[in-house]
Amino acid sequence: MNDYLITVKNLIKTYGSAEVLLYALAGVDLNIRQGEFVAIMGPSGSGKSTLMNILGCLDRATEGTYILDDEDVSELSKVELADVRNRKIGFVFQSFNLLPRLPAYKNVMLPMMYYRAEDRPEAEEREMRAIKALESVGLGDRLEHHPNQLSGGQQQRVAIARALVNRPPLLLADEPTGNLDSRSSEEIMALIHNLHAQGVTIMMVTHEPDIAAHAERVICLRDGNIVSDGRDGASECERQRGAL
Repeated sequence: MNDYLITVKNLIKTYGSAEVLLYALAGVDLNIRQGEFVAIMGPSGSGKSTLMNILGCLDRATEGTYILDDEDVSELSKVELADVRNRKIGFVFQSFNLLPRLPAYKNVMLPMMYYRAEDRPEAEEREMRAIKALESVGLGDRLEHHPNQLSGGQQQRVAIARALVNRPPLLLADEPTGNLDSRSSEEIMALIHNLHAQGVTIMMVTHEPDIAAHAERVICLRDGNIVSDGRDGASECERQRGAL
């Protein structure tokens, strides 16, 4: 076992045919240490969504290697990838993606339903873990509330609780504050900082420099390549965007 939760080597993702071949990723090399907080920035079409989809095992690279938690996931079957997603990755989306007919605690229970039958917790444990997850994000008094009874910030807290209920080592957040007002955005970023302090590895896509500034490290993508990687990556992305 090494210090890297994620190791990506020569990651290439292409679309189209030999006559018209488009590179969404053009040979990305990347290492993410366990416990890091990383933001990914870049203009539209830079490849950041493609990279996140591959890191989240939602898509496959055309070429290259992806090692997640000491496991080569590059060649896994769809069923095996689904199992990896459920055990090792929590997802937080801009649009929350909560089921409107379910109360908060049942939305949080959903990932546990996708365990393999032999590993699935009993119903009582699933409910207990969902309640604890909601309490951990400050929503212990909103267990029975449906999404339409919650503010945007509260819905995102439910989504974060759902992402963490299976205790994954990696949290992928795609524009987690994109649908929130300034106050709710600050609350969600404070919660993400708290998770990071507890040892969760966080990778976050954002187009907002002030949100990216919360991260320890900012990776800037352009045309499928990493053009900067470091603490000042947000300002570098903004500089390049201004030069276009």
